[in-house]
Amino acid sequence: MEEATAAALRAYVKLFRASRAILARIEPGLALHGLTPTQLGVLEALWHKGPLTHGELGRKVLTSAGNMTDIVDKLSTRGLVRRVRDLADRRQVRVELTGCGRDLIRAIFPRHAADIAQAMSGLSSCEQELLGTLLRQLGQHAAQGCATPGCATPSCVAPLADKPSVDETGGDETGRNEAGGDEVRGHAVTP
Repeated sequence: MEEATAAALRAYVKLFRASRAILARIEPGLALHGLTPTQLGVLEALWHKGPLTHGELGRKVLTSAGNMTDIVDKLSTRGLVRRVRDLADRRQVRVELTGCGRDLIRAIFPRHAADIAQAMSGLSSCEQELLGTLLRQLGQHAAQGCATPGCATPSCVAPLADKPSVDETGGDETGRNEAGGDEVRGHAVTP
C-alpha cells in the first residue's frame, strides 16, 4: 500500500473514532429530552437562523431530503416545529420553531454546548482552531471529489510534530486500541 494511502487511512480511522467518542459523550444528554443529535441540529439551526426550508435544513445538518422530512415530522408531532408557507413565495414551505421548541432549545443548548466543550477539552483552544481549519479544508476537498491530494508532505504537519502520540495505528503493540477495536496494520477491523 502506498504511504499516502496508508496515512489517509490512519487519519480517517482516527477521525471516525474521535467522532464516535464525542457522540457517545453527548448522546445521553440529548436522549434525556428524547432527541437525536440530528433533531437537536434542526432545532439549533432554526433557533439561530430562523425559519428554513427542508433543503436549507438538510444542508445545515448534512442529511438527505427524505430523512429531513422524517425528522421534521417527528419534531412537528412533538409540537416543537411547524411548517408554514412562505408569504413571498407560496411554493416554498418553511420550518419554524414553535414556542415549545424555542423553550426547549434555549433550555438544553447551554448544557449541550458545555458537554461538547468538555469532550473537546483534550485539545487546547489553539489546537481546536487548527483542527477546525483542517476539517473545513478536508470537508471542502472531499465534497469536490478531487483526485489530486492537497498536501502529501510531512512539512504540512509541522505544527503538530512536537506533540506526543501513541503509535501510528492508535493502538498498542497487541493491536488493541484505546476504544477497544482491533486493528490490522492500521486498518480498523470493526470501526
